[in-house]
Amino acid sequence: MSSLPSTSSSISRKKYDVFLSFRGEDTRNNFTDHLYDALCRRGIVTFRDDPKLEAGEEIAPEPFTAIQKSWCSVIVFSQTYAFSSWCLEELAEIVKQHNNDGHKVFPIFYDVDPSDLRKQKEKVEEAFARHEERYKEDSEKIQRWRNALIQVAGIKG
Repeated sequence: MSSLPSTSSSISRKKYDVFLSFRGEDTRNNFTDHLYDALCRRGIVTFRDDPKLEAGEEIAPEPFTAIQKSWCSVIVFSQTYAFSSWCLEELAEIVKQHNNDGHKVFPIFYDVDPSDLRKQKEKVEEAFARHEERYKEDSEKIQRWRNALIQVAGIKG
């Protein structure tokens, strides 16, 4: 993470240095907590979602605003990340900001193979089968999620 700019000067118009995207049930109480704490100890202003949000609850606007107000996003891909429509909506917004405004993206592959994400195999394939069933009427949404996943999973370094 040494490529993060030091506070203010280059990111003065941004509220956050980092937006942290992750699947809570997979990593909140271990890897992501440690990462969040380490970022904060280094003075890196980091947004992460509210741990009190219930699974399946309506997606609030705060994460989308936070993505737009962040210099970069760190995405912790885990075994069940793709099962969460919330995570996939965040991911699609992150990619939109990346493509339109140069938002930096740093993927972390936590116990998941990046090629499974790119090729949408294994658990990712299962997750999308569920999403396609749930969102039958919104194939555009599903395609946006698929494209975002492929794009970010292909980021090197």
